Amino acid sequence: MSESTSLAWFRRDLRLHDNAALAAACDADRVVPVYCVDPREYGDRPFGGPDSFVFEKTGAHRARFRLEALSDLRASLRDRGSDLLVREGTPESVLPEVATTVDADVVTVHTRPTPEESSVESAVESAVETELRDDGVELRRFWGHTLTHVDDLPMALSALPDTYTTFRKAVESAAEDADADAETGPGSARGGDPAGGDPLSEPTVPPLPRDAPDAGDLPAVSDLAGNSDAEFDPAPDDRGVLPFDGGETAALDRVESYVWAGDHLREYKETRNGLLGADYSSKFSPWLNEGCLSPRYVKAEVDRYEDRRVANDSTYWLVFELRWRDFFQFQFAKHGSDFFRREGIRERTDIDWRRDDARFERWAAGETGIPFVDANMRELNATGYMSNRGRQNAASFLANDLRLDWRRGAAYFETRLVDYDPASNYGNWAYIAGVGNDSRDRSFDVRWQAKRYDENAEYVTTWLPELDALPAEYAREPWKLSEDEQASYGVELGVDYPEPMVDLDER
Repeated sequence: MSESTSLAWFRRDLRLHDNAALAAACDADRVVPVYCVDPREYGDRPFGGPDSFVFEKTGAHRARFRLEALSDLRASLRDRGSDLLVREGTPESVLPEVATTVDADVVTVHTRPTPEESSVESAVESAVETELRDDGVELRRFWGHTLTHVDDLPMALSALPDTYTTFRKAVESAAEDADADAETGPGSARGGDPAGGDPLSEPTVPPLPRDAPDAGDLPAVSDLAGNSDAEFDPAPDDRGVLPFDGGETAALDRVESYVWAGDHLREYKETRNGLLGADYSSKFSPWLNEGCLSPRYVKAEVDRYEDRRVANDSTYWLVFELRWRDFFQFQFAKHGSDFFRREGIRERTDIDWRRDDARFERWAAGETGIPFVDANMRELNATGYMSNRGRQNAASFLANDLRLDWRRGAAYFETRLVDYDPASNYGNWAYIAGVGNDSRDRSFDVRWQAKRYDENAEYVTTWLPELDALPAEYAREPWKLSEDEQASYGVELGVDYPEPMVDLDER
């Protein structure tokens, strides 16, 4: 009998652990791992619909992280006698060509619920069916990027609750029932099955076939993010919370460092709203969103930590946040492209969204005159990251104080964030703007937030050094300075730091 051959198509699942698509590919005698650098993911792209605009899909920070992740994956595969083929081009053109070259029988891939990713899968499936019909090649999809598998949801996607609390309680209850069933004996739980709750072990990857084509070179950051107004490969900013090295190796190191070596998990709930430093929160998101880290692996480590050290509100809360991430993935599976509409899934036509390019550019540059907003935006621009607290405040200011089209803000985050995920990003922005999963007023009082979370103005002055000479109260609210005080402290509003764009006293 002839040997079977599979293509393992990597996307945002750049890891060997808990990788259902790779594990299925490794059931074949021969495996060819492939990654396609799709040009549609880079450069300027139009955001359609009413009041359309152009934005850059992927900025330098995420491009750098992704290339490091690909390099790490390639090194891991080479250590195992395999390799990663890298090709620049659309997957629907690249994969049939490689499949023909190696006489593949199957292409395995992790599916994604968001429209662009789903359309690429459909294009590949169509190309495979059209070009390789006589060879019997098929595309096999796997679900592998959420804590709860889509097949384990306690309801149909069409019946998925649109509020997180209802969703969470249903999923937690189902998980408790599954755990109870698993204790009744063999065969009562799916365990290591890809649809079950336990992370899959790393598969044994066969050596790369001798007839596989040349592996190819990874592109440079400048090739992918050439239109970004950030430098192509910016050196890490010393003020950043972490350098965020891409790859599975760095991801597993971060879990070990945060959970075990640093023992920070026991205080996660109390510290998660911090703004400066590496360990106030887990900061797993860049690796989760690029697929270098499996959420089920994180949950397994939390379970192990609870068994060996402590189970408390903090250990629960990290899993709580993973379920928030799940919630938006399943929401996009339910609602699809409706999430990208200005009116959102709530069909909100009562909000007068404005277009003001000058005001938007001031927000994006961190020049609004509201220090807590500006500090967060400057951190984002310099490092590709900002805290969850910062994201909520920056988004709320644009959407609720300036009333600028929330989608432009979400698209700006898409360009800049090192940990961008379409479902989490656009889902959270819609939520804050009142057009998503909660139509109630989600406007943040930025002044209150700054005082609550940056009382000593340490964060603000870190990213706005022009305010460093001011007492904390004035650093948070410099518009309170009299002309004499401005002269005394050497901070002139409108010269050294902008006048505020809005009067927050009118809130």
